Amino acid sequence: MTCLICKHGTAKPGHTTVTLQRGPCTIIFKNVPADVCENCGEYYLDESVTRELERRAEIAVKNGAEVEIIAYAA
Repeated sequence: MTCLICKHGTAKPGHTTVTLQRGPCTIIFKNVPADVCENCGEYYLDESVTRELERRAEIAVKNGAEVEIIAYAA
């Protein structure tokens, strides 16, 4: 797939770091599976991965985390 951002690179399977913020809470997910542009680094997440990140982020927010770093594991 051609990157929608830079229009020059191709997104290939890999891993990335995703940072989500909600109010005062920051959640960092490491080693998230994604298609990553070989030119600019923009990433594209699968729908199921996105749902899982949202689910885990909601748990962190409910637990009152201010900053949480999570190693992604399916």
